[in-house]
Amino acid sequence: MSALPGSCRQGVVGRRGRRSLMVTGGDMRWSEMEEGQPGLAALGRRRLLEPGVVLVATIRGDGTPRVSPVEPLVMDGDLWLSMLWQSRKAADLLRDPRVLVHSVVTGRDGGEGEFKIRGTASAERDLAVQRRYAQEVAGGLGWSPDPGRFHLFAVSIGEVAFIRYDDATGDQHVAMWPPTREFVRRGTSATSVGEPEPVNDILYRG
Repeated sequence: MSALPGSCRQGVVGRRGRRSLMVTGGDMRWSEMEEGQPGLAALGRRRLLEPGVVLVATIRGDGTPRVSPVEPLVMDGDLWLSMLWQSRKAADLLRDPRVLVHSVVTGRDGGEGEFKIRGTASAERDLAVQRRYAQEVAGGLGWSPDPGRFHLFAVSIGEVAFIRYDDATGDQHVAMWPPTREFVRRGTSATSVGEPEPVNDILYRG
């Protein structure tokens, strides 16, 4: 396997020196979601972190999507994704930092809901941070990555969405942030839903 590109990511320098492409909502940390939308963050912990694995969509060199299972961790207020050294998905993010982090789906009825984060991923090469991550992940996820021999990415959050379906009624419940949008679309048939109706079940609107 060829060596990965180390400095060819696209975008502009953003907050905390990260390089990022423009994504909806901006450049936020996980801790900002916890502070601004604690209900949504609690759902994120339940659907993204507790299972111990997420689906990560990256963009291949030919422009087509790649979907891979990755173990997530929240450390120091950021959402982190670690990947095998010189893996293809890591090469994707080093070339194009846009990323989608999606909860695993284990049933067909949609009742558990889908939690997804759109944003950008920034490579962390500082060995001190990698060592601290390795210590955290050894206790939380049960494996010990070798600092300097794995890829570590911090996710800057552009937009968060939670979508679930009521199997009995066919209703679709949606919460998105930022900006704050929460609504239900009533099921009108087995394959269609109606217009959005505002609700306030999850998101804080203060």
